[in-house]
Parts: sequence; C-alpha cells; structure tokens
Amino acid sequence: MKVDFAPLSLPLERRLQTASVVQWVFSFLGLAQCCIAAFIILFFTRFWLVSALYAAWWFLDREKPSKGGRRIHVIRNSVVWRYMRDYFPITLVKTAELDPRQNYLMGFHPHGVLATGAFLNFCTEASGFSTLFPGITPHLMMLSLWFRVPFFRDYLMSGGLVSSDKESASYVLKKPGGGNTLAIIVGGAQEALDARPGSCTLLLKNRKGFVRLAIEHGTPLVPVFSFGENDLFDQVRNPKGSWLRQLQHRLQQIMGISLPLFHARGIFQYNFGLLPYRRPVCTVVGKPIPVQRKHRPSEEEVNQVHQKYLNELCKLFEEHKAKYNIPENRHLEFI
Repeated sequence: MKVDFAPLSLPLERRLQTASVVQWVFSFLGLAQCCIAAFIILFFTRFWLVSALYAAWWFLDREKPSKGGRRIHVIRNSVVWRYMRDYFPITLVKTAELDPRQNYLMGFHPHGVLATGAFLNFCTEASGFSTLFPGITPHLMMLSLWFRVPFFRDYLMSGGLVSSDKESASYVLKKPGGGNTLAIIVGGAQEALDARPGSCTLLLKNRKGFVRLAIEHGTPLVPVFSFGENDLFDQVRNPKGSWLRQLQHRLQQIMGISLPLFHARGIFQYNFGLLPYRRPVCTVVGKPIPVQRKHRPSEEEVNQVHQKYLNELCKLFEEHKAKYNIPENRHLEFI
C-alpha cells in the first residue's frame, strides 16, 4: 500500500490545527486512563498529599456533575479549540431564535464516532454559540462513568459537560429564569457503531426518554442535525448479526461504552491512523417545538410528541441536505 505523507512545506497554521486535534483525540481515548494512573502513582511518592487532598475535594464535590457542572470560560474560549474548528472546519448554523427567558432540550444527531460536532459547538466557544444564541448557556450530557475519574472529571466540567442521569437533566431544565439548554446525543454510544461515511441511520425510533423528560418539565424540544459528522472516520465493517457487532454490543452492556473500530488518517500521513479526516461538519440547529407540561404523561402523549419531533428532524434534514452535498434520494432512516 502506498503511503501518502504530508508535505514538509505545510504552513504552521495547518500544523497547529493538526496538533489541536491530536490533543483532543488523546483526551478522548487516553486522558482518563492517564489521570487514574497519576492519581494512584502520586500516593506512592513524596507528593502523596496532592492525591490525598484531591480525594477529600472529590468527596465534597461529588454531586457537582449532576448539579450543572462547573464551566471555566478560559478553557471554553481557548485558542486550541479555534484551531480545531478550522481543521475540519466546523460551523454552527442557527435557523430560529431561542428565547433566553426559557430553558430548552436539544436533541443532537448523529452521534458519529467521537461526537466531534457536539463537543466543539456546545463545550467550547470556537463556533460562536454564545454569539448566535445570546443569553443561552449550553450543557452537554456525557456518560456518568467518566465523572468518576479523578482530575478528568474537572476537565470535562470545565467545558460544560454534565452527567447523563435524570437528576442532572432535571437540575438544568428546572433552573429558574431560563437561559439554559441541555443537549443530549440521543443515539448514544450504540449509534456510534453505525457511524460511517454516507450513513443517515439514527437510533431514534424507540428512544423516547428525552421526550418524556421535556414533557415533564414543559421544555421546548430543539432538533439539531450535524451534517458531515459521520464522514470523519471509516469503520471496520460490523453488520448486524456479525460476530464483531455481537462482541461490541456485549462490551457495551458490560462497560456502558461502545468500541467502534474506527480509523482515518495519521499525523504525518493520510492513509491510516486515529485522526479524523479534514472534512467539513455543519451543525444546524432547528426551530423549537413547543411542549405542554404534564407531570406524568401517558404513553400516547409521549408518542405524539416523539412523532412530531421525528417529523421536524426530517424536515430540518430535507431542507438543508442539498447545501451539504447529500444526494436528493437519501433520507433519514430511524431504527
């Protein structure tokens, strides 16, 4: 196989873009493990007090991921994220105004392999979320498991990530005065197993918990579709029923996370590696869907709102797909 190496004469700007993505992929795949190792190793050195004091702080602060997190604006506004934005590039598109006096629940689709668009748009200011939606504070839900990792949990919260449990969601949606949006990647880790270039398959047909949550709080639902999200990585073939897919589902049941076998390009060559391809991602935020509040909605009421959400998501996709080179005969498929 011929290897296409990156030319030595690349501008510094592109080198910095690649470096920003390298650190992000590392933080996604390996930073948690490094944090656990550092926490344990420090106990056996003269710096044991660092881990001891952090353990005490961790205990006192244990509820924070379910109480809105603790964002750090310096980190959200870091230049690193702007370089990462320009690597693809990633853009955020607004189609309707969001009233800062109200809270919202956003459904983000698709998950993709590493949820790149969700992270950059909602956990950083690189794409200008606060400029497009003034007065709105974004929160993105992430698997609760990761908030049990020392040091790593603080890094996650600094960007606006919160724990993916009902208590955490209710805390954000019930905040008085409005001005908050809770973004949920509805397809979750399981949907990542179907993330490959050209795929328009969404794990959404029976995902209704977020709809019930919106009804219980009377929170408008906002569909969000990230065009190009599935084009960033290739994935080893894992058709339903194959031994690989069965193994991935089994591991997901045990660990709570999926393990897609993805690949794309490397740091200095373009043929193989774990860095995403330089392909554009455009995240389009749809218009809010009004939801009438009801403390205990019936199954029928949940189904009605869910179907309305599916219709609005399809409409959003159909209205914008031509702009992002999606073939006319390709439509969303819900499984």
